[in-house]
Amino acid sequence: MKVKQISVFLENKTGRLAAVTNALGSNQINIRALSIADTSDFGILRLIVDQPDKAYEILKAKDFTVSVTDVIGVEMPDQPGGLAKVLSELEEAKINIEYLYAFLGRGERGALVVFRVEDIDSAIEKLAKSGLNVLKGEEIYKM
Repeated sequence: MKVKQISVFLENKTGRLAAVTNALGSNQINIRALSIADTSDFGILRLIVDQPDKAYEILKAKDFTVSVTDVIGVEMPDQPGGLAKVLSELEEAKINIEYLYAFLGRGERGALVVFRVEDIDSAIEKLAKSGLNVLKGEEIYKM
């Protein structure tokens, strides 16, 4: 139920983000979700792609500083309080959230949020026991 996330260290310079997306696009890798955290000098681009291992190799070959991190994708009701329920479950289990970002709209299936947590295995177990759907990486890569 873990999802491979690609993280890329980018200097805060014109064209660096375009270089990443061009490298992925020209190799038929589809970006499913992304998030950027930045400072005035650099940023961390976090990506969920349909072919994470291939994306890692391509970006590494192009001399980007890149890593793979395990995250989880949690499906939840797209309604007020949907995210609060997930956060409450993690709080009850004393699982710290390092960061999160929205994945994409899912219509009737609800919303999907990507979480990076300190104890990923415990988070998966807790959320599954509470009736929440933690998606497998393969499910997310195919969206």
